[in-house]
Amino acid sequence: MEAEIDYTKSAQQNAEAYFDKSKEAKKKLEGAEQAIKRLEQRVKQLEKEKVTTKQIQKKEEREWYEKFYWFFTSSDMLVIGGRSAQQNELINAKHFEANDLFFHANIFGASAVVLKDGASASNEVKSEAAQFAACFSKAWENGQSAVDVFSAKREQVSKSQNKGYLGTGSFLISGEREWHRNVKLELYAYTRSIAGLRENRSIFSIAPAATYLKLGLKDGIRLTQGNKKKSDVAKILAGKFGISDLDYIMQHLPPGEFTVK
Repeated sequence: MEAEIDYTKSAQQNAEAYFDKSKEAKKKLEGAEQAIKRLEQRVKQLEKEKVTTKQIQKKEEREWYEKFYWFFTSSDMLVIGGRSAQQNELINAKHFEANDLFFHANIFGASAVVLKDGASASNEVKSEAAQFAACFSKAWENGQSAVDVFSAKREQVSKSQNKGYLGTGSFLISGEREWHRNVKLELYAYTRSIAGLRENRSIFSIAPAATYLKLGLKDGIRLTQGNKKKSDVAKILAGKFGISDLDYIMQHLPPGEFTVK
């Protein structure tokens, strides 16, 4: 090891100078060691936060019906509707039972809507399901203010006809239908608690105006046809109701544009 000697200073003075330098170096080393410790602690903290964030972002458990259009009526009866021709088929094949009612807007291009246990439903509840079917049809995208809707029983809805099998999402309706005329297209987004659901949790719903008004709720958002994009509406609803999953909201709005009130 080489050492520089200042010949203008005595041996004692040179020794003191090196001693001072060694003390300064030691302080710098201690400071570096403390900085390293702080950095290690920060890294550990970030790792913990990362794990916590992953846990928070874990996908909320969904109910089986939430893959469809859906809502609960004012009497807590479940209504589901297909978001595609394939889902219409799935509903007809697996979720349309003997005591249910089938609703469909009288227009080409509409959701196949099923009111569970609908045979026992009141006329008011049937009207709620009919308005839901009206909104989730091509009528919304076309800008129609109203559309006729019919309902039928399980035994009236079939996939077969004399000329062969019907295409995906299409059904043959036989017998007398029950008609709901000039049904207004109007929805509300809101949250409410449903008795008997998992953990009695408060659920986010996009439901017909008839249901919202019957429930007497006050804090919903009215949705009608307009010129606002679906993605923009989803952001508004997400902010209003504290929902992080924009895709979920997008999937449960009808095709078309909106006015938000």
